[in-house]
Amino acid sequence: MEANNQNSKRRALGRGLEELFYNEPIDYNKVEEKIIDTTPKEEITMIKLDELRSNPYQPRKIFDQEALEELAVSIKAHGVFQPIIVKQSIKGYEIIAGERRVKASKISGLTEIPAIIRDFNDTQMMEIALLENLQRENLSAIEESSAYKKLIETLAITQEELANRLGKSRSHITNMLGLLTLPEEIQIAIGNKKISMGHARVLSKLKDKNQQQELAEKIIKEGLSVRQLEDLTNSKEEFVRTHKIKKNKNDSNEYQYIQEEMCEKLGTKVKVKHNKIEISFVNGNDLNRLLEIMNIQLGG
Repeated sequence: MEANNQNSKRRALGRGLEELFYNEPIDYNKVEEKIIDTTPKEEITMIKLDELRSNPYQPRKIFDQEALEELAVSIKAHGVFQPIIVKQSIKGYEIIAGERRVKASKISGLTEIPAIIRDFNDTQMMEIALLENLQRENLSAIEESSAYKKLIETLAITQEELANRLGKSRSHITNMLGLLTLPEEIQIAIGNKKISMGHARVLSKLKDKNQQQELAEKIIKEGLSVRQLEDLTNSKEEFVRTHKIKKNKNDSNEYQYIQEEMCEKLGTKVKVKHNKIEISFVNGNDLNRLLEIMNIQLGG
């Protein structure tokens, strides 16, 4: 009974963004737009930078210093155009959204920043912080995986529901969460970009932790490609997978297998039907991510 009550409470706390977007994929840019658009100008206040502290649910641990320096130059020349969003705490304020602007403002020499104060609960603070980072920043694979895990646990939703909310494919969410089952040494190597996401996905599907670590060392020392790693683990019986890979080409949709492969590769929803391919994306940043995966460069 107690578990059910706790589950209901978590669902109730997590309704903040659900109520804003119903069944649409949540776009962080629109979340911030809605907050700013519904805030009267007189409610935007200047807050001293030394009164601000990081959102405790901020998934990003490392910020790109070069990008912060560039933003600082812009802020020094033009000021901060968009207010940050904060929550009043016992001492000062906690940053809900806009931590990069705060850090860059400090670098530029500012002492205060425009802010909107909102009384969000802890769950809403986590939702917004995670969404900002998932859709605006280039999180490491492990940071992204941890963000998905926190959202699933906090909102008490399934992987399928999270995929729908974020406009991602179910297989992408599953693959990312699988990274968190890898040994810590491999997770660190992924964070340091010594092992790619493609390599990590193959490793996460193996049962034996010792084999995972041995192969990780082989990837780093010998520079194995993802295809070479897949061929190696598929060709030898000693490598036991956590589950069999479905390759059912006889589905009611003759392109189902191709559709599933593209979903997994692109990390978003893909439909292949009637001689058409439909690829879903949430916003401009997500579209750029897809173009980069497909090696498509725009402009001269």
